[in-house]
Amino acid sequence: MDETSEPGSEQEQKRAALGHIKEAWAEAWADGIDGDCLAQASLFCALTELVSTYGEDATARFAEGLPKRIAAGEFSIVLSRQ
Repeated sequence: MDETSEPGSEQEQKRAALGHIKEAWAEAWADGIDGDCLAQASLFCALTELVSTYGEDATARFAEGLPKRIAAGEFSIVLSRQ
């Protein structure tokens, strides 16, 4: 895929979006912004976008499911040691 084409599938779009966010995160980190501040700002941006798109009630229902997903390790990154 060239840089001017748009990602097609939803999975491709999610992968591309994550790449952009990781780049922005790395740039902010390099500028000395604390990881906790980055995380909170990222969550704020994500939640405001979800509220804008789906409304407060749907976003609140989505957020209610986060504790189980977090506890299940869905957001944990396992680093292998060599």
